[in-house]
Amino acid sequence: MSVLSQGTQTRTHLACNTKLGGPRVATFCAARPKYLARRVMAVAQASAVAPAGLSAALIDGKKIAETIRGELRVEVEELKAQKHLAPGLAVVLVGQRKDSQTYVRSKKKACEEVGIVSYGVDLPETATEDEVLEVVAKFNADPNVHGILVQLPLPKHINEKRVLDAISLEKDVDGFHPNNIGELAMRGRSPMYVSCTPKGCLELLKRSGITLAGKRAAVVGRSNIVGLPAALLLQQEDATVTVIHSRTPDAQQLCAEADIVIAACGKAEMITGDWIKPGATVIDVGINAVDDPTAKRGYRLVGDVNFEEAKEKAAFITPVPGGVGPMTIAMLLRNTVDGAKRSLEN
Repeated sequence: MSVLSQGTQTRTHLACNTKLGGPRVATFCAARPKYLARRVMAVAQASAVAPAGLSAALIDGKKIAETIRGELRVEVEELKAQKHLAPGLAVVLVGQRKDSQTYVRSKKKACEEVGIVSYGVDLPETATEDEVLEVVAKFNADPNVHGILVQLPLPKHINEKRVLDAISLEKDVDGFHPNNIGELAMRGRSPMYVSCTPKGCLELLKRSGITLAGKRAAVVGRSNIVGLPAALLLQQEDATVTVIHSRTPDAQQLCAEADIVIAACGKAEMITGDWIKPGATVIDVGINAVDDPTAKRGYRLVGDVNFEEAKEKAAFITPVPGGVGPMTIAMLLRNTVDGAKRSLEN
């Protein structure tokens, strides 16, 4: 049971108990009710989502994403009622990859939940690059479509860069266009869209009350999709950022100095407990399947962080699954609604 669920009396005891603050703190609390109230709130926030036996508080991405979807549902209803505008998202799927089909279904379901209209084209594995580009061009020209997503990876015979570059900048809800990355990298500029996963990471931090300004942050991984934009977003929030990659010397030591760690290296459980500074906040972007004969499907999903080790040192940590994943889809919906609003201005 979390501290929050045990009632105000327990939180008050924790806020001033001698183990956490010593007898002087207890006396100080009793004499100063306003200080006590602030301390109670701090303890409640840190403990509200921490399950029994877990040292770090869990950042519940599913719950935060659900809240965001609720906010978007209200915004979409207002757009429809006041502006007679229904946001539209087009998804292009090429081939029969089961994982890609699953992702597309989940995105369409999320769209339906908040009132976004889904448009979709499924092409066979044998589709030519020109055929894919033709579909993208059609959605670029459709005023009812405010966001276009081409599900990756594409078949090997199709040039991903050429296809992604063909998406209109105004509809690049994935945030992959070079112009969007370039705007993100420049102070005083605002990209039209930010990549959904790193944007979701920052939203998790902010909505969890994690201070970013003046903190040291480590981003493990430097991909164009996650690592690079995550580092730029943290820098925009006045964090001091270190990007750790495969050629970084003393990677473990650098990571262990960070107050905030975003792990996006794509290697199962690479970030072990000795990479984590006591009291750090850990955002685990990775999702990897590892063999597990005891699991129903013969495998289980893990992140890039060794959760069992990291939770013993971190103050806050995201689970896998249920952490960053739901936020990626929530930010895709956010970008689509923003695109619809922007179309009114144009």
